[in-house]
Amino acid sequence: MATNAPQDQNPTAGGVVEPAKPKTEKELEKERKAAEKKAKFEAKQAKLAAAKKEQAAKPKKEKKEKEAKKEEAVPEYVEETPKGEKKILKSLDDPAYKSYNPTVVESAWYDWWEKEGFFKPEFGPDGKVKPEGVFVIPAPPPNVTGALHIGHALTIAIQDTLVRWERMRGKTVLFLPGFDHAGISTQSVVEKQLWKQEKKTRHDLGREKFIDLVWDWKDEYHKRIKNQLKRMGASYDWTREAFTMDENLSAAVIETFVRLHDEGIIYRDNRLVNWCCKLNTTLSNLELETEELTGRKFLSVPDYDEKVEFGIIVSFKYQIDGTDEFITVATTRPETMLGDTAIAVHPKDERYTKYVGKFAKHPFVDRLLPIVADDYVEMEFGTGAVKITPAHDPNDFAIGKRHNLEFINILNDNGTFNENTGEFNGMKRFDARKVVIQKLKDIGHYVSTEDNPMTIKTCTKSKDVIEPLLKPQWWVSQKDLAEEAMKAVREGQIKIRPAVSEKEFFTWLENIQDWCISRQLWWGHQAPAWYVYLDDEEHGNVPGEDITRWVVGQDEQAAQKKADEKFPGKKITLVRDPDVLDTWFSSGLWPFSTLGWPKDTSDFANFYPNSVLETGWDILFFWVARMVMLGIKMTGSIPFKEVFCHSLVRDSEGRKMSKSLGNVVDPLDVINGTPLQALHDKLLAGNLDPKEVETAKKYQKTAFPDGIPQCGADAMHFAFCHYTTGGRDINMDIKVVDGYRKFCNKMYQATKFAMMRLGDGFVPRETAATTGKESLVEKWILHKLNKAAQNTNKSLEERNFLVATDEVYRYWLYEFCDVYIENTKPIIDAGTPEQKRSAQDTLYTALEGALCLIHPFMPFVTEELWQRLPRRAGDATRTICKARYPQFTPEFDSPESESAYDLVFQVIKNTRSLAAEYGLKSDMEVHLLGNDATTVATLKDQQGSIQALVKGISKLTVLEKPEDVPHGCAASVLGENCVVYLLVKGRVDVDAEISKTQKKLHKVVESRKRTEKSMQSKDYKAKVKPEVQEMDQKKVQDLLAEEKTLEELVKKFEGLRA
Repeated sequence: MATNAPQDQNPTAGGVVEPAKPKTEKELEKERKAAEKKAKFEAKQAKLAAAKKEQAAKPKKEKKEKEAKKEEAVPEYVEETPKGEKKILKSLDDPAYKSYNPTVVESAWYDWWEKEGFFKPEFGPDGKVKPEGVFVIPAPPPNVTGALHIGHALTIAIQDTLVRWERMRGKTVLFLPGFDHAGISTQSVVEKQLWKQEKKTRHDLGREKFIDLVWDWKDEYHKRIKNQLKRMGASYDWTREAFTMDENLSAAVIETFVRLHDEGIIYRDNRLVNWCCKLNTTLSNLELETEELTGRKFLSVPDYDEKVEFGIIVSFKYQIDGTDEFITVATTRPETMLGDTAIAVHPKDERYTKYVGKFAKHPFVDRLLPIVADDYVEMEFGTGAVKITPAHDPNDFAIGKRHNLEFINILNDNGTFNENTGEFNGMKRFDARKVVIQKLKDIGHYVSTEDNPMTIKTCTKSKDVIEPLLKPQWWVSQKDLAEEAMKAVREGQIKIRPAVSEKEFFTWLENIQDWCISRQLWWGHQAPAWYVYLDDEEHGNVPGEDITRWVVGQDEQAAQKKADEKFPGKKITLVRDPDVLDTWFSSGLWPFSTLGWPKDTSDFANFYPNSVLETGWDILFFWVARMVMLGIKMTGSIPFKEVFCHSLVRDSEGRKMSKSLGNVVDPLDVINGTPLQALHDKLLAGNLDPKEVETAKKYQKTAFPDGIPQCGADAMHFAFCHYTTGGRDINMDIKVVDGYRKFCNKMYQATKFAMMRLGDGFVPRETAATTGKESLVEKWILHKLNKAAQNTNKSLEERNFLVATDEVYRYWLYEFCDVYIENTKPIIDAGTPEQKRSAQDTLYTALEGALCLIHPFMPFVTEELWQRLPRRAGDATRTICKARYPQFTPEFDSPESESAYDLVFQVIKNTRSLAAEYGLKSDMEVHLLGNDATTVATLKDQQGSIQALVKGISKLTVLEKPEDVPHGCAASVLGENCVVYLLVKGRVDVDAEISKTQKKLHKVVESRKRTEKSMQSKDYKAKVKPEVQEMDQKKVQDLLAEEKTLEELVKKFEGLRA
């Protein structure tokens, strides 16, 4: 229905229209401003639309032919080289070779390297290690559970760099590859797959068939991982490839177990273990994750539909037997009260003295609990009375031993309660928790539930909450082994880098506990131990509980012999322990089992101890410490001379790599490039739940909005070496890796250009020795190569990969590409035949040196380019892998040439900058002022070179006196010894130049004052290094010289204005 009500009136609930309230002055002003703003916006939009329309009406300008010409589509590269043959090198003019393409450059080389045996150790003519020495790195064996991730790429980058470097230094080098059977990890993933595909468990298949299934899995993923390793360029000697369950490595495990058992170092004991109910196996402390809770929190637990409450402490009371009195206790795990066998109080706690020696009555099972006095109890904590569950708590276990208490296990292996829990028998542990609390309430024994900080331990594989459980297992006594390991490090036999890792090594070994090596798995090395049943004892083909009945042997026959000796005259039946050994037990033998031990082999004689063990700091305790302990014990010698612990790779946001976060990256995705959708698709192929998939996708969209660009193996290899700073973590950003791909292209194009300058018929001289006829720039580049070689070798020896990569990067980009190639153009183009030949010889030496220098960091592109260079007479080297690594050469050392050409190059740069600043491109008059005889001599000698390299100079003079500088020049100061002047009189605005120069002068003065103030501070001379003080002093002198020059310039410009 129509209404005549004004638009600013509103109908009320009753349908009556009320007049609008008059607006305030403030509201009216606000509306006015809004209207103005709207009008301005609309006017701007109209203006933009009109301009767009006008532009559209104009005829489009013809683009230059160069811009209009579309790039020819490069056909997909197809490698024509037969597998294993030397790569067929096509012309660099071929479309596929016009620019750097990792697919093209990295193809074919690895197969050839491997087939030709370039990665095998090279011995001397006598069959012995070469005089240069031996270098051995055992590769940390990746698990055969799936594919490698980007963390493995870091490991390989560091190890392969060291290996290739030492190989080029002429040593006998072994880079030994291998794989780990990874007991828990592999069995877990195969069991999940079996259930997912067939809805079967391993028990449905039986042990033998299940093991066959795991071997099939191993074979499939072994091939996948091996392909990844080869694509990354890892120069392993594949003829010596090892697997922890190979025949000889298994023999090493048995030999070690038997010997250590015979010496009493391995023993059987019924002790508390970390039990994973989900995986049904024991775990070591190192295989657990801990979460610190500040209070109540609900956590997801496998096989529970609802989250479970943790971070609480429940108080309840026990009735004193035969009385109406109660004693109150508190626990964070109320369900364990079903296994309580005592209550402990402090002997000096007067509140409970009268109860010591009496009993409390258990409310749910027929059990009396003795009340004992023990100093372990803290009187001030909680009620001062502690429930004791010896079979399910480490601290209670110790009290139980001291007071000879009953140890009652209440858990089945799958996490359900057993017959010792009465009416709770068969109930799941965390379901029982809720029922126990409710029943305590029902009988009036419940007191309270409060928030409580606590630590939760979970299995790293299944995420199940760990249960302390009493189990008879095999243990390794480690205290004496640890003492020997620490002694080796303290005495310098083994060096651990960085220092923080060495400190952690000692911290862990000083507090070491015995190691439980039993695992209730089927995949792995079955313990070489047999349980002895005597006469006609029933056994059901499972071992018994009597720890004195075990015998250990190399095989069942040896075990039978020991049993006969141990129990003479008895009828003996042997039952083998079904458990396997902890994966880290076999991995701990890796440095020597891979070389043939316990056999006496030539490899063991030549390559043990290993040179370097390189790995992540996170497995320093899992693996490194155990290798040191077992190596010394079993071989009598240290397993390696050096341990280098690298950082952990995290994502660009600093988070740990996790499939659920979507930040786990396959190295091949970085090498090949991968679209975003493909990354999303990989998430669906795993076992993530839908929420985790969405979280992971969100990160991938942020980190890789356009997918992962194709970077190539070389760029990734170099990036990870450069990332290795000695810190704990690396936040990997794909943009950094992509940046080094661009650097590869720079190298590629520079080499192509250099080869063009050399010419097709160029034959290098027999040696790189100097002739004495080299120009200044040639001496300069040879000195820079020499310096880069010296510093890179030193840095690699010190394991300073950041500095090493900086050195080779600087030489390639800023010295060879930006300076030498550019600055030899005038000599090669217009020099005498002798000058041209000398420049070309030096160009060859500088380029070959550059390729060899960077080869350990970038193996593929360097081989591709090196193979295209002509060889020196008598040089039969077939691959850059075996070329000599650049070393310090005394005759190349020329600091005076470096200083002189650094000056010349700086003059060229500053002259170009001045010209650009003033917009001058031709007819330029340049004056160079030298303030000492050496500078003047250098400038005069290089005058022609400078003029040739700065386009547009019509006049260039070298001056010795400031008063000779003509009026009307702009200046650029190169320290206290040289100034570049560019005549700008009549070509610029004088007033503007005065203003500009005064601003420069102000900045220079402020900079000098700041430096001087810093130098005058109280502790400057005591705290600042002498070399820094020297640099500061020079800086002040340079700034003073610049001040003086700028002040004179202002005066001269003012003279022009007058």
